[in-house]
Amino acid sequence: MKNTETIYKTVLTIAGSDSGGCAGIQADIKSISANGGFATSAITAITAQNTVGVNTIFPIPVSEIKNQIHAVLSDISVDTIKIGMLQSAEVIEAIAQTLAQYPIKSIVLDPVMVASSGQLLVDTSAMDALKSFLPKATLITPNIPEAQALLGINAVSADTMPDIAKKLGKTFKTSVLLKGGHLENCTTLMDVLYVYDTDSLHNFTKTQIDTKNTHGTGCTLSSAISTHLALGNTLKEAVQRGITYTHQAIVAGKSKELGKGNGPVDHFYKLH
Repeated sequence: MKNTETIYKTVLTIAGSDSGGCAGIQADIKSISANGGFATSAITAITAQNTVGVNTIFPIPVSEIKNQIHAVLSDISVDTIKIGMLQSAEVIEAIAQTLAQYPIKSIVLDPVMVASSGQLLVDTSAMDALKSFLPKATLITPNIPEAQALLGINAVSADTMPDIAKKLGKTFKTSVLLKGGHLENCTTLMDVLYVYDTDSLHNFTKTQIDTKNTHGTGCTLSSAISTHLALGNTLKEAVQRGITYTHQAIVAGKSKELGKGNGPVDHFYKLH
């Protein structure tokens, strides 16, 4: 019998590559590693990207995305699947079909589909495919613009966040962490967790940090939560630990410089 203490707690991240290293697969691997997990990956797209913006996106062929996932899951015992931006209905459906062939313990899905400008990053067919896939997730982690897109609603305030989180959970039959980072004119930010299995709501508050270095925070947070689920924490505990880690990484990186635009968080602040 294997000694469970010698087995890596493993996360498979399925997402795009960020050549600038701030977000995507690169942020995922850093976050998973910093939180005590072992990171494996399946890359869905290659972006030519830096702190200023995304220049080009090169989609990986669907067959090769499936090959990457099969290669990992056929050999390695993965504890949590973390999924980032999925750019097309074809990719979403292929990933869903591939994962269905394996005994998946938990899935954390960050539904990246709205640019900072407010523009949708996915078309209607991809949105429909994503909505069909959401019930398979253990947890989804939308920000406010993504919640608005998923539910077709307009204004969201701090007061309505619990109701919106619960509505998302009931609609898509999954637990939801609704992130409040897009709330305006707030010195204290709130994230709301709706746990589908217990029909319960939990609020997490944190102080707003004055910094432009927030590139990749969504990837960082969802990967940290995924890791703490892999380590055996409850969903509420994993979310709390993920939020705390990400907040501290933002604080540690707020005054550091990388490039000319929006820099990253300091993923390895604990090593300094």
